[in-house]
Amino acid sequence: MLIHGLQKMTLLDYPGLVACTVFLNGCDFKCPYCHNYELVNGTALPLMDDEEFFSFLGKRKGLLDGVCITGGEPLLHKDIDIFIRKIRDMGYKVKLDTNGYHPDLLKSLIDQGLIDYIAMDIKNSFGKYQVTTGFGAIDTSIIKKSISVIMNSGVDYEFRTTVVGGMHNKEDFEQIGKMIHGAKAYYLQQFTMRDTVPDRELYSPSNEDMAAFLATAKQYVDTALLRGVSD
Repeated sequence: MLIHGLQKMTLLDYPGLVACTVFLNGCDFKCPYCHNYELVNGTALPLMDDEEFFSFLGKRKGLLDGVCITGGEPLLHKDIDIFIRKIRDMGYKVKLDTNGYHPDLLKSLIDQGLIDYIAMDIKNSFGKYQVTTGFGAIDTSIIKKSISVIMNSGVDYEFRTTVVGGMHNKEDFEQIGKMIHGAKAYYLQQFTMRDTVPDRELYSPSNEDMAAFLATAKQYVDTALLRGVSD
């Protein structure tokens, strides 16, 4: 397993824990607003191999509680279970970020007791999934399956949507709310432009729009919250 990025300590990525975040390359989707697009298009060079990463974890015992695994899409790596098992064997909890397009592998990891926390991206309402993900022929029934797997897993989790100006509207959050009705937690993340974002025409939604979208989501998910909203 090659590691393409490492944040050595974060208080934000794993709720309630001090963690590090490891970035794996590759993704099914090509979201035009992606902050980590260098992991999608293959331009990010490997930072280390997994043995170097495990050496890093060995030196952080007592300082870190967990490891966040993100990308890209980590579940593209079919040996992800071996990687996670080694992390857990070192005494760390594991949070997995996923786009929801690999429900069978996700369920396998859950059934093996390898995941402590799941964060799944809900890109948009299903009618807009193709354009939002930049993925030609997406099968939204796969996304529905992942939602069901997560909500019935017994594992701690959150759903989240990166909200992009002009790409999301109130009706989208009505539909998303119905998709995840009764979910444990749902975060609306305000898009911000970064140098790595492929579509330079995109823009942040207004704070007023974010508040309106949140009010809509709260009709379906009690713990719906804003994340990353500018003052």
